Amino acid sequence: MLKNPFSELKKHEWILWSISMTVVLVSNFVSKDIQLVTMLATLIGVTALIFVAKGNVWGQIFTVIFSVLYSITSFEFRYYGEIITYLGMSAPIAALSVISWLRNPYKKGKNEVKIRHLKARDVVLCVVLTLSVTVVFYFILRALGTPNLLVSTVSITTSFLASYLMFMRNSYYALAYAANDIVLVTLWILATFESLSYLPMVACFAIFLVNDIYGFASWKIREKKQESGE
Repeated sequence: MLKNPFSELKKHEWILWSISMTVVLVSNFVSKDIQLVTMLATLIGVTALIFVAKGNVWGQIFTVIFSVLYSITSFEFRYYGEIITYLGMSAPIAALSVISWLRNPYKKGKNEVKIRHLKARDVVLCVVLTLSVTVVFYFILRALGTPNLLVSTVSITTSFLASYLMFMRNSYYALAYAANDIVLVTLWILATFESLSYLPMVACFAIFLVNDIYGFASWKIREKKQESGE
């Protein structure tokens, strides 16, 4: 499955990727305080989503890189919840997803993961783990003096849910990430009030929202095709 991912992009995917890249680049220059790490994080992040939407394992590889860079930006504003989430959860789960996706291709030699339906025990485990993570990290973030505590806690909840569903190869990962995008847009708008240099992160997650909505639609279409054996 580790083939050149760009060779398989369709015309509408090239357009979506190009628009996404343009928006985050422009937002970096508009901020008048270009942060190289922030700019790289946003560019790699939107690239990751294009390939995740295709069920392509390269999306997970780019997600690992994005998680590291995004954590550096979050550290600068003391968003410890984001650091914990992306370094301690999103990056490791994305790395495990690389293995999971490589082991579960839809068809041998095809750059597309086999989509999975959740069983009842998967749903129960998901709910229990998500609630547990939320409660535990609320107190951790409060002890660390994290700014915008409630929003940061909700971010951890939605991020964990999305990561769990992603690892399970379930199409609803995209809706969980879309919810997380809304939370993160709010979080970084609050940060931008203090420094315009964080504007690119607002643009980044706004674009993430568009891409995750596209990703959900793409996975549902792909899911029906896989079920019909196409």
